[in-house]
Amino acid sequence: MIVPRIFNTSKIIAAQSTREGGVSSQPFNSLNLGLSVNNDEYNVIKNRELFFGKLSIKLNNVSRSQQVHGNKVLVVNQPTTSSGFDALITNKKNNFLAISIADCTPILIHDEKQNAVAAIHAGWKGTVTEIVKHTLAAMQTNFRTQGKDCKAFIGACISYQNFEVDEDVAKHFNDSLKHFDTQKQKWFVDLKSANKNQLIDFGVLPQNIEITEYCTVADNKLFFSHRKEKGNTGRMIAVIGMK
Repeated sequence: MIVPRIFNTSKIIAAQSTREGGVSSQPFNSLNLGLSVNNDEYNVIKNRELFFGKLSIKLNNVSRSQQVHGNKVLVVNQPTTSSGFDALITNKKNNFLAISIADCTPILIHDEKQNAVAAIHAGWKGTVTEIVKHTLAAMQTNFRTQGKDCKAFIGACISYQNFEVDEDVAKHFNDSLKHFDTQKQKWFVDLKSANKNQLIDFGVLPQNIEITEYCTVADNKLFFSHRKEKGNTGRMIAVIGMK
């Protein structure tokens, strides 16, 4: 798993899973944590026990939502399973927020002053509808969060070099976040930087943002990639919470 360094001095638990160390067979080998794919449920539950167990998190203390590539934010006061939200926030202990990914951008946030956390699933649609800004605004409304008090982690997702799109997607991003490849006649878009910019726009200090260099496509041996594996693959989880 990836354990963000940015939270080393924080009293929280945060991590992103890889595809290694589980019990699922191909094409979900081996640590598939998603029940939405055609993988044996027993294996997925066993994988979740393995992943969360390494973090000393009980499964019944994990909150999740069925994600819809939107920008809605759920305030979670006790562990729950919901639907329709791509971001979860809480200031309650033993309530671990988990989001599922397989190319989209995971963002984890900790407000050190108010001791509140967020887990965000940002696909390209969530990114252009500013899910990070919506999440931070919800944290501000509910927990009095300010950007200067936050640390953030942007995890493994599809990289700038591999997020190849057509004009219908590229048109939603400003020029600093994309380039056009004349040979391929395709646009390439930088999701990590797009979400980093939203953090900074809210007031999160650049030095308080960690961005992993891992790419789910280029590092497909380590991560599941919906694009690389043409949809027939597993899911990782990014989780954050307070003991």
